[in-house]
Amino acid sequence: MNHLLEVEHLKVTFPTYGGEVQAVRDVSFSIDQGEVVAIVGESGSGKTVTVQTIMGLIPTKNIKAGNIRFNGKDIHLSKKEMRKLKGSEIGMVFQDPMTSLNPTMKIGKQIAEGIRKHQKLSKAEAKQKAIELLRLVGIPNAEERYHQYPHEFSGGMRQRVVIAIALACNPKLLIADEPTTALDVTIQAQILDLMKDLQRKMGMSIILITHDLGVVAEMAQRVIVMYGGTVVETGSVFDIFENPKHPYTWGLLRSIPNLHDKEKKRLVPIDGSPPDLFSPPKGCPFAPRCPYAMEICVEKSPQEFDISNGHTASCWLNDPRAPKVEAFIAAGRE
Repeated sequence: MNHLLEVEHLKVTFPTYGGEVQAVRDVSFSIDQGEVVAIVGESGSGKTVTVQTIMGLIPTKNIKAGNIRFNGKDIHLSKKEMRKLKGSEIGMVFQDPMTSLNPTMKIGKQIAEGIRKHQKLSKAEAKQKAIELLRLVGIPNAEERYHQYPHEFSGGMRQRVVIAIALACNPKLLIADEPTTALDVTIQAQILDLMKDLQRKMGMSIILITHDLGVVAEMAQRVIVMYGGTVVETGSVFDIFENPKHPYTWGLLRSIPNLHDKEKKRLVPIDGSPPDLFSPPKGCPFAPRCPYAMEICVEKSPQEFDISNGHTASCWLNDPRAPKVEAFIAAGRE
C-alpha cells in the first residue's frame, strides 16, 4: 500500500554553545490518505521539530539523516519544489494565530495571496474564493470580515482564519501544531469540531501535534507517542488508551482525570525530568524515570516490539524474557 507521507530514520540536531542538541533521533512513521494521526508527548519530545522538518522549516544542515517522501516523492529536493508543495499539497496550522498572520495586512488579502500564488486565478476570483473559505470555516459576515485586520478578530476567529489559509489550495495533508493551546476550552471544542468536519468534507489527512490526550481521543484514529526525540509507542486510539505497552504511555494516561470514576482519585505526575538531549542516554530514554527499569534498559536502547496489528512499543518489558507487569494498574486503570 502506498502511504501519503513516509518518514524514515529522521535525525535532526541543533548546534549550541553548550553542545549539539539531538532533537529528533531515528524517527520513522507513515500517514495514509484520509487518516488523522496524533503525535503526543511532553514538551521537548521532538514533536514540533519532526513536523517542521516535514514542512521544510528546518535548515538542511540540521538534518543529519533520514528520508521524507510525500506521495512517493522525496520532498526535500529544492527550495522551489518545497515552496510549491507547502502551499498546494501540505498546509500547516500553528498554535498561536497571531504569529501566523501579518498584523498590517487585511485578512482577506492574506488568504487571497496564497490562492493566487498557487492557482492561476484573477484578483476577483481569488477574492471570491477567500470569502468562500471564510464562510467554510464558520466566520459570519465573510464579505465585511474580508476587509478587516487580525486585531479586529478574537483568538478563536483568528485561528479559523489560519485554518482557512492552510486550506486555501485543498491540501492533501494538514499539519496542526497544538492548534487549540492558546484558546479557551469552549473555543477549543469549536475548532476541533471544525477540523473534524473539514477533514470529512475534504478527505484530507491530518497530523495533530498535541500533549492533550482528550484532544487525541476526540480527533485521532492513530497515535504516535514520542519521548526524548524518539517514537516509543504507536497504535490505534483503542490500542493506546485500552492496551498501552510502554510505561511512558501509562504515565501519560495516569496523569489525566477519568470522568467516569465515581470516586475522586489523585492525578499521578510522572516523576523526574525529560532526558538531556545534549547527551542522550545510550539505553531507553525513559529509563531514569521508569519504575520498572531493568539493567538492560539503562545499557541498551530497546528494539521495537510488535504487539498486534500496527501496534508497536519500544520497551524491554515486551520481551518474552522480561518480568510481567500489569499495565492497567500502572496506568491507573482498574
